[in-house]
Amino acid sequence: MSTMARSRTTPRARAARRAAARRRLAVLVGAVVLLAAGASALLPRVDEAVQEVTLPLRHDDIIRKQAADKKLDPALIAAVIYAESHFRDQTSHAGARGLMQVTPETAQEIASKSGGTQFTQADLATPQVNIAYGSWYLRWLLQHYGGNETLAIAAYNAGTGNVDKWIARDPALSAADIPFPETRHYVAKVLGAREDYRREYRSELGL
Repeated sequence: MSTMARSRTTPRARAARRAAARRRLAVLVGAVVLLAAGASALLPRVDEAVQEVTLPLRHDDIIRKQAADKKLDPALIAAVIYAESHFRDQTSHAGARGLMQVTPETAQEIASKSGGTQFTQADLATPQVNIAYGSWYLRWLLQHYGGNETLAIAAYNAGTGNVDKWIARDPALSAADIPFPETRHYVAKVLGAREDYRREYRSELGL
């Protein structure tokens, strides 16, 4: 714009341009604020979705009940389910079924010891039965190993026969000394997940 053109611009016109610029700025700021508010509102939902994938929790009412009945840490039950099935109903190549991956042989033994006279193998697909049987077995393992959680969790994965042989050779067996790499990883996964469930799901698990 030439000097002559600038000189013809009236104060009123300049004031109008400044007012228009302020309005555009206000609209822009408002849009940014709305976007920020929308993003902040979405963040909790995004966090919940991520948590549902990385650290899922379902059937927490059943877990709480079984924990109370069996005098177990509900976070430990949730962690075993997480390690066994990631809270998905499935059947392993070895025939272990359901959320806590209970084998038919173990389930039949639990049924006979716990008075489950009406039990059938199909019942293992039911979350309530599966979590009840898996929790019963977990409590039995803890009693069998004198409350040693590392040994009980290891036996849930590798069986009592293997764990009994290991502690016969080394009564002070620690998690790091477990001979099977898969079982060492399993124990570490369960214990780590238990702390995660305690931290992230305190109210849901009644902690």
